[in-house]
Amino acid sequence: MGTVIIFALVALLALYGIVRTLREKNILGFLFGLGAFAVFGWFTVMTILHHGFPTGTH
Repeated sequence: MGTVIIFALVALLALYGIVRTLREKNILGFLFGLGAFAVFGWFTVMTILHHGFPTGTH
């Protein structure tokens, strides 16, 4: 379940990259950021829905 947390952080960084590239008017960076956010965000959401939110104990 640690990978879900890491992928969620990557999705958040991709979202930050999307916002930053919009300010700089960088279309290619926006497209790559949007793709990364879509892939990592979808994986994170579906894993949390399927396996539940990761807890500290096993």
